[in-house]
Amino acid sequence: MSMHEEEQLGKAYDARLIRRLLSYTKPYKGLLALSLVLVVLITIAELSGPYLIKVAIDDHINGLSLPMVDMQEEALPDGVPVVKLGDRVLVREKELADELDPALLVSKPSYVIREQGEQYALMKQLDGGAEWSLVQRLTDEQAERFRDQDVSGLYRLSGLYLFLVSSAFLLNYGQTYVLNLIAQRIIRKMRGDMFAHLQRLSFSFFDRNPVGRLVTRVTNDTQTLNEMYSNVMINLLKDFCMLVGIMVFMLLLHVKLALIAFLTLPLIIGATFIYRKYAREALRVVRSKLSRINAVLNENITGMRVVQMFHREDQQFDKVHAINRSHFNANNRELHLSSLYRPVMDFIYAIGLALIIWYGGGQMVSGALEFGVLYAFIDYVNRFFKPIQDMAEKFTVLQQSMVSSERIFQMLDEQDELPEPDKPRHMKTVKGEIRFDHVSFAYNPNEPVLHDIDLTIAPGETVAFVGATGAGKSSIISLLCRFYDVQEGRILIDGVDVRELTKKELRGHIGLVQQDVFLFSDDIKTNIRLGNEQIDDERVREICRFVNADTFIEKLPRQYEEPIMERGVNLSAGQRQLLAVARTLAFDPSILILDEATANIDTETELLIQDAFAKISEGRTTLIVAHRLSTIQHADKIVVLHKGRIREIGNHQALLQQDGLYRKLYELQYREAYQA
Repeated sequence: MSMHEEEQLGKAYDARLIRRLLSYTKPYKGLLALSLVLVVLITIAELSGPYLIKVAIDDHINGLSLPMVDMQEEALPDGVPVVKLGDRVLVREKELADELDPALLVSKPSYVIREQGEQYALMKQLDGGAEWSLVQRLTDEQAERFRDQDVSGLYRLSGLYLFLVSSAFLLNYGQTYVLNLIAQRIIRKMRGDMFAHLQRLSFSFFDRNPVGRLVTRVTNDTQTLNEMYSNVMINLLKDFCMLVGIMVFMLLLHVKLALIAFLTLPLIIGATFIYRKYAREALRVVRSKLSRINAVLNENITGMRVVQMFHREDQQFDKVHAINRSHFNANNRELHLSSLYRPVMDFIYAIGLALIIWYGGGQMVSGALEFGVLYAFIDYVNRFFKPIQDMAEKFTVLQQSMVSSERIFQMLDEQDELPEPDKPRHMKTVKGEIRFDHVSFAYNPNEPVLHDIDLTIAPGETVAFVGATGAGKSSIISLLCRFYDVQEGRILIDGVDVRELTKKELRGHIGLVQQDVFLFSDDIKTNIRLGNEQIDDERVREICRFVNADTFIEKLPRQYEEPIMERGVNLSAGQRQLLAVARTLAFDPSILILDEATANIDTETELLIQDAFAKISEGRTTLIVAHRLSTIQHADKIVVLHKGRIREIGNHQALLQQDGLYRKLYELQYREAYQA
């Protein structure tokens, strides 16, 4: 499998993932509690609207047609609205409710007001029947008197409705702000945790994972979780509260009509379960393909000079195009699923609405159901499916979040293959004695690159490692810096196993100058001090003069504040190497390592660098890895490696006299130089 292919994820346990995601919310319990309170208030405010409209329709807009009774005014409870019509004191039966005392009735039959042509008339129900007799016709003034209490009631309801709408607006604003604030803080911490964890992982992890994949996890995947925290986490609870509230209001209004509306629930649950099953896997594939795209793009853009130099634009385009096509196909499959789910929910909503109209409409026509109740039910059914549709959309984000969280937590669960010691030892000063005690090492099982390396380097000694490519020179350096751990043997510094020191302390005593110098996109002085403010500007200048880097820096337009482009492309290889030497000296290491530091530079710059090396290696244990034997003839000891084993040890003259591998390498390079 290509390293750009995303590793297979195991079965996802949503509950476990959600628990881990919720653990990031613990510092914000107070804000989350506030959000929950706002959710409850928003639910109450929004669901009260249809009920108020129902009251307005049935109790006031259709108020004239409500049954009334004639009662004794002095015996009426306080606050009950009445309308006087001659000697009659008419009160709506609904106003009295349970307080109605039959003994207070002046006239038992109910009264209603109906239109008679262009006038209203007071009608009385005949005893024991459904027929009504005319009592008297009302003048416009009398009819207006009946309407006054309805108009005042409508004013009160309108004011209350406006208050609820305004409150819901303000509460929604507050809840949205609080949720987004929590989400941004969580994502900031999560990205910080991920980057801090990446910094602790060993080189072998980065050998297995391309940069594009890791960047995808730190950026794209965390952004998906941002959507979950800000739009899904509390809003799912809000939608759930809304559904429960709607069901409660519907049951309070009319139980049978509510149960008919609930017949669609099995369809909703079934459709959601099926969608969840297939959408999860589709979204996994999408995220995997996106990670691969980022990895390949990063590699191709970084290596664009090679692509253009060898005219491989068409071939690389075809490669990226194929990966892009696979990403498109994966997205298309997920799009088919999400595009189908929403219409299915709309269809189920239409079924529910049809059931309400069929049963509720029939009940209203027969007089068994008030129009306001039917209106409120239609409104509630519409609102009932709106949170379900919202939950469907949020469910897609939730599925994406589950996939992203799997990948994020998989990375955070990646164990450091170079664990810190349980009881670390500390070394305030390092003399520089290095001991390789029968060290063996392999990057891959059964493929050893070093065999039984046994070597002692005295404090202040300069030791060079030479040998053919693949002999194990750089591997020895990596083991000393503990970029990898040995499989057999020990590496000791001043008698202390490097595994007994913290990696930070160990590497703080070692200065490494590599062949490929990495410079950050910042100015020169920042690249030298690397954020260490104890190294002031004057110290930076002093170091640069000491290692001969000032010869080119002071010719730059902004000198030490000159911006460096990405990977230092605006500087030559020799200039980058001089900055690397200055950076190493700035941190004053006890052990200096030069890994092919002069392999790719011109002769003039090489002389400057060699002079700098001679200065900074004075009094320090120095290890040099070099192919150019002319650069290591001054070494106190030269170690010749061949196929991972030490074959020869000695100084330059002694090794030449042995007529061994070193002499052959020297003669080969001398002959090549002579022929050139």
